[in-house]
Amino acid sequence: MARPKGTKYIETPEKMWELFEAYVKHEADNPMFKVEYVGKDGDQVSTPLQVPITFEGFECYVADLGIITDLSHYSANTDGAYDNYRTIITRIRNNCFAQNFKGAAVGLFNANLVAKKLGLADKKDIKADVTNKYEVDFS
Repeated sequence: MARPKGTKYIETPEKMWELFEAYVKHEADNPMFKVEYVGKDGDQVSTPLQVPITFEGFECYVADLGIITDLSHYSANTDGAYDNYRTIITRIRNNCFAQNFKGAAVGLFNANLVAKKLGLADKKDIKADVTNKYEVDFS
């Protein structure tokens, strides 16, 4: 059933922040596991790993709860209808950035993947001066 015009799926910015906090807790309570085989007998050991927090992950979380499947209108502030969500969206994105950056900085997450996701680049200026030291006369 369609919502009446002007009605929002996430009623307030405060509710959005509560949902984000619930998402962060959900990810903390549901780590991924790295399976390794150790020792001379190859015993299986499962090591819990922290999961990176992402805006896309948050979007999947609220979709899984059946609240909304797309937060792009909130992010884009479509038609100015979401002005009061701008601060919370920025706060959520900054929290995702900070958690990913810190995780990559301490080696918890793959630094290359996080750098690409965060739009960071390791730029190097490489200059090469190539000269032909052998002159060939084709006459």
